[in-house]
Amino acid sequence: MKQIPVYHVDSFTSEQFGGNPAGVVIDEVGLDDQTMQNIARELNLSETAFLFRTEEGAADFRVWYFTPTTEIDFCGHATVASAWILATEYGWADKADKVVFETNNGPVPVEWAKQDGKLEAVTMTLVTPKVRDTKLSMNEAARMVGIPVEEVDDRYPIREAFAGNWHLLIPVKSRAAINAAQPQLDDLDAANRASGISTTHLFTFDAKEGYDLYTRDFAPAVGIEEDPVTGAANGALAGYLYLEGILEPNRSHQLTIGQGDAVSRPGTLFAEIEPSTPAPVIRIGGRSVKTIAGVLHLR
Repeated sequence: MKQIPVYHVDSFTSEQFGGNPAGVVIDEVGLDDQTMQNIARELNLSETAFLFRTEEGAADFRVWYFTPTTEIDFCGHATVASAWILATEYGWADKADKVVFETNNGPVPVEWAKQDGKLEAVTMTLVTPKVRDTKLSMNEAARMVGIPVEEVDDRYPIREAFAGNWHLLIPVKSRAAINAAQPQLDDLDAANRASGISTTHLFTFDAKEGYDLYTRDFAPAVGIEEDPVTGAANGALAGYLYLEGILEPNRSHQLTIGQGDAVSRPGTLFAEIEPSTPAPVIRIGGRSVKTIAGVLHLR
């Protein structure tokens, strides 16, 4: 019987039972796709990351990400959770400044920030961000996410954005409108599948004190009704804000993003945007908390 370490980690929070829970499974050899899918379904978290040691290129681990229903190319909060576990449970932060994960989209380096020898946060550098037009009208987008069309903030464009996965970004006028959203999940599922999109991401600058943005994320196309706090989607949002000229160009930006309040799992992300050509460099960071550690017994 094979025994494999498994962790349940709350990401983008310093409080247990907040943020976004992720599964982290670490194995030296590797598992086949069906076994990984079965484990992700058994853990029943929004995403589970599977880490396998590798010596290919500059990467330290090959990582695969699975929701309970499907494989996805990238998951931000599970990446943060994985780096946190490697630092705190396996001593990686004591022997290196970063760990490099090889994903379906290429390498993702994750750095550790320590103070007085204690881990304070981890920060991942995402793949190059991109934006593209969407076929959805404002009326259709508002209907599918369940907000009045007058609550869509027409100062900013509705776009599809990428920083590891594609996301539909919808600007909203107020945090109250985002919290009151009643998404039509079947319609979102169909529309997102048709466009090759992982999630639909609502955002507003009407954030609570101490935050720059507030967001909410729906992902029925990958088997998740609502993802509490989303690293990949907020990374795509950071890229969109810069590429669309919403943020001042040719200078660095630091943003604090809040998410998860609507599902009683508040979390905090830190986004760094560094000007570069042809696209900015996007970094997303935060904290994590280990809540469960155990062993998988595989026959």
